[in-house]
Amino acid sequence: MSNPKLEVLTPQNSQLIIIDQQPQMAFGVQSIDRQTLKNNVVGLAKAARVFEIPTTITTVESESFSGFTYPELLDVFPDQKTLERTSMNSWDDQKVRDALAANGRKKVVVAGLWTEVCNTTFALCAMLEGGYEIYMVADASGGTSRDAHDYAMQRMVQAGVVPVTWQQVLLEWQRDWARRETYDAVMAIAKEHSGAYGMGIDYAYTMVHKSAQRTATPHESQPAVPAR
Repeated sequence: MSNPKLEVLTPQNSQLIIIDQQPQMAFGVQSIDRQTLKNNVVGLAKAARVFEIPTTITTVESESFSGFTYPELLDVFPDQKTLERTSMNSWDDQKVRDALAANGRKKVVVAGLWTEVCNTTFALCAMLEGGYEIYMVADASGGTSRDAHDYAMQRMVQAGVVPVTWQQVLLEWQRDWARRETYDAVMAIAKEHSGAYGMGIDYAYTMVHKSAQRTATPHESQPAVPAR
């Protein structure tokens, strides 16, 4: 029997769930710089939009405690309805389970807060009860301490969760730089959200390819900075 975890993520086989990326939840994060966390989550969301990945956004106690989803994230999906819950475990909410099932894809990419609570319980239950494969985006998730995040990741990995990073997911969806229909958009995301890698792209365009533009142009035959 083949191992489904040997299959790379593609725009056709995966979906994304964003869990509780809300201000009050972010206030408690100590495992990653919170501005970096927001940057990574928004970058991941933009990647999902580019590759038309079915995306579920779920929130907990928005008005009574946690606040609303980051506006930068909602701007990526202006027509997306957020699924409000009371349970710490998103899997307990029928609306969330229905949304995942409707997307019809077993590989679920997860970015959420907090790693040790909402991410872990969702991942374990979705695998056990729903038969999903979980890809946990470690740098688009955060815990209340470094230990809390790390040990939660270890627990999930031991249970079969696949740990990934947001840029890894972006480039896995792109896969081939010859895919021109998404190339420019991927480069734009990398330049805005990928730090030094994005700076390197700008440098290559201007200094190597002598381009005066900040974004890739369709007539460029080769990518400036292939990922390694």
